[in-house]
Amino acid sequence: MLNHKTLFIDGRWQTPSGQGMAEVINPATEEVASSVPLGDERDVDNAVAAARKAFASWSRTPSSVRAGYIRALAEQLRSRADEMAAVITTELGMPVQWCRSVQVDGPIIGLEQYVELARLMDDVREVGNSLVMREAVGVCAFINPWNYPLHQLIGKLAPALAAGCTVVVKPSQETPLHAFLLAQMIEAIGLPAGVFNLVSGPGSKVGEALAKHPDVDMVSFTGSTRAGVRVAQAAAPSVKRVCLELGGKSPLLIAEDADLAAAVRYGVQDVMINSGQTCTALTRMLLPASRYAEAVELALAETLSLKMGDPLDPQSFLGPMCSAGQRRTVLDYIKVGQQEGARLLCGGDAAPAFERGYYVSPTLFADVDNRLRIAQEEIFGPVLCLIPYTDEGHAIQIANDSPFGLSSGVWAGSTERALHLGRQLRAGQCFLNGAAFNYQAPFGGYKQSGNGREWGEEGLNEFVEVKAIQV
Repeated sequence: MLNHKTLFIDGRWQTPSGQGMAEVINPATEEVASSVPLGDERDVDNAVAAARKAFASWSRTPSSVRAGYIRALAEQLRSRADEMAAVITTELGMPVQWCRSVQVDGPIIGLEQYVELARLMDDVREVGNSLVMREAVGVCAFINPWNYPLHQLIGKLAPALAAGCTVVVKPSQETPLHAFLLAQMIEAIGLPAGVFNLVSGPGSKVGEALAKHPDVDMVSFTGSTRAGVRVAQAAAPSVKRVCLELGGKSPLLIAEDADLAAAVRYGVQDVMINSGQTCTALTRMLLPASRYAEAVELALAETLSLKMGDPLDPQSFLGPMCSAGQRRTVLDYIKVGQQEGARLLCGGDAAPAFERGYYVSPTLFADVDNRLRIAQEEIFGPVLCLIPYTDEGHAIQIANDSPFGLSSGVWAGSTERALHLGRQLRAGQCFLNGAAFNYQAPFGGYKQSGNGREWGEEGLNEFVEVKAIQV
């Protein structure tokens, strides 16, 4: 695979000011897959200056022209989707069974909607003697995660382009390769110089410099709550807008009248896909005490049926963790759960069948008290907590007893019953009876899961200033 030696700044590939290269490790083989430059604060300054210079003309470009570039980028992604999926499988370890559909095809659908939503920037409302209109917020910094790298990048980039913003992107050091491929596509469609800029490097240098830069008008960050707090603190002195999509510890409330087999199967698979490295994963399964023993057996059987293996094997449901560090974190949490007294049903180890690769066996804990650390803290691995409840009120109380509020799920005997329960959950999203993710709907969290929204019209609004002109 190509070793990248340059950064994409001001419409061209440039030699970075920063020194050194960062190796990108294939988590399935533990071998070096590629390398990318280590940018520094001077590279950030250059990229921000390019974005600032481009903003005046790009923000005044007709929305139909901006929409044309978005359409062209979607076409590029479609034509090179297999290539992009292969890159993400290599850097992340998500099996090919899922990588194309989840990591690439979904973001393309999300990108394409902004071809139409760009026209909303032209709308003007008359309110009394005022004209109310939208304007682009300005230069935006994107600090992206490693678990759904293209998905989160497109979720920021698409509405920013539609609004007329210019951007500087910092990909995760674990999974930066997709961003370099996307930059090649952006170069191919002829996006004006300075509208999109790419600077790779460590968060302590590049991310910090972007968050506090006085010429950055907005920073959008996806990652852990702890890191999100640091980003907000760095951004505070310049009073820039901050959009944060942070951690989760989401509940799946299975009602007493639910199709138990279908609900449990859905819940197990939801957690185990991408090896549990999903911020919205429904990692707390809330089960009625009257059906708890049956549900535990169903969950165990489903977990044991899922194949973990080589990401290039189409039969693999789970691949490795993204990094050695993430594997250590997950295994440490599993030890904590055992020490806290939760009952380990299966898993709990580093998958001894694999000589290489950052694998962790799918792990189930039963009889979990919601006050335990494994029920309160985000593990970000293939670990599911099974929690019994006595009645509906108890279930709602457990579901909402969390510092997070990113996502949630309900499975009940009818949509009406599920909706009744779902409306009581304090989370930014709720999936009823296995409903699909919707790119047209707003995505974001309550409480320590962040602020702001991505996707849909609400995602566009994050990149908009609203102006009133009195006539």
